[in-house]
Amino acid sequence: MRKSKSVAILAEMGTGKTLISIGIVGELYLQKEINKLLIVAPLSITRVWEEEFNKFADFEYQLKVLEGTTNKKVETLRNLFGNKLQVAVVNYESCWRLEKEIASWSPDMIVCDESSKIKNPQAKQSKALHRLGKKSKHNIILTGTPVTNNPLDFFSQYKFLDEDIFGGSYYSFRAKYAVMGGYGNYQVIGYKNLQELTEKAHSVAFRITKKEALDLPEQVDVTRYVELEPTTRRIYNNLEKESYAELNNGEIVAPNVLTKLLRLSQVTGGYIKDEFTGMAEEVSSVKIYALEDIVDECIDANKKLVVFARFIPEIDAIARMLRKKKIEYALIRGDVKDRAGEVDKFQNDPNVKVFIGQLQTTGMGLTLTAADTAVFYSLSYNFADYEQAKARIHRIGQKNNCTYIHLIAKNTIDEKVIDALSKKKNIADLVVDNWRSLFNKENQS
Repeated sequence: MRKSKSVAILAEMGTGKTLISIGIVGELYLQKEINKLLIVAPLSITRVWEEEFNKFADFEYQLKVLEGTTNKKVETLRNLFGNKLQVAVVNYESCWRLEKEIASWSPDMIVCDESSKIKNPQAKQSKALHRLGKKSKHNIILTGTPVTNNPLDFFSQYKFLDEDIFGGSYYSFRAKYAVMGGYGNYQVIGYKNLQELTEKAHSVAFRITKKEALDLPEQVDVTRYVELEPTTRRIYNNLEKESYAELNNGEIVAPNVLTKLLRLSQVTGGYIKDEFTGMAEEVSSVKIYALEDIVDECIDANKKLVVFARFIPEIDAIARMLRKKKIEYALIRGDVKDRAGEVDKFQNDPNVKVFIGQLQTTGMGLTLTAADTAVFYSLSYNFADYEQAKARIHRIGQKNNCTYIHLIAKNTIDEKVIDALSKKKNIADLVVDNWRSLFNKENQS
């Protein structure tokens, strides 16, 4: 390792790169090296940092996620001061738009989570972070895949990290490591000096793979929290209040309670049925954005992904998102006849990167071991369904440890469901005697 102000943590999903970075941050803070920390992450992961700090940080800190209008973000940033470590978490899009205000706040350290987001040296968010990274005392990049398309992807991420490693000019970097040809000699047709490139990149890097992390459990559960949009939150709260009032004044039988809870789950998944037309109306997009980030992460790592969802409108939205991104997928839901053909596509066609499965339909009998990562976009209320779905990737033929990512809307029925499933319980077993515990207290009026 060369001496540098910065470090690249090149760790695959589920190997603890967030924990490692919090440990580094804490040590630098306790040594009085840093007092202000900026964390830049994809939008869907910003709240994950809040949860991880709560779980792992054994030092004094104050953390704020920059959200809302531009003015609100700026106000939140300006009010971050004091003797504790001050931590601001912002998404990439907002970071470049708030570059002036962030520069004035003057972070001592910047962490770029999923740093492949700044692999394009010409992108606005990359240029902003190059400038900010030059001023900060310490920087970290976190990614499992620093190189997604070609070795030149290193340049922009390392220019933010420490310009001394590869220099500040992309064209000089390209001339040193790429073979140019084609029309006008502008096309990269090969690479050279790759041994030197690798040695320089790894001179400030730690690489961790699932295979190397021998103490990892065979199955890792990850929760990614999302915040419902303000409009969706109002819809959810109103529906919850109405449902609670109707149950409180009526007969408490399991089917009645489950019907009310199902409607709440539909809202957290982004859709609610119109009473008059019977059509599904979109009310939220936070989960689809969160899933898109996960898809990008897996595609960049050249990994396949399984996505489980409970409701048809969710499945349709996931399929639309993948088509828009030109990603091939296999799909099984109730109306799909050739299920064996869809499984075969996913297992054996290298171009088919994602499998979308309806929870009730794909719970048993299918082998999806071409992936070692599965996302639960929404959850069944039945523990057996949940366990069977997890077993689709964790079965004979699987050579890797398995990661399960749960998309959970904060302060909603999602949290009650995942809590019950983690305790190996069915929601149906709780609804008669403990139905009130499934509703948020503030809406029990």
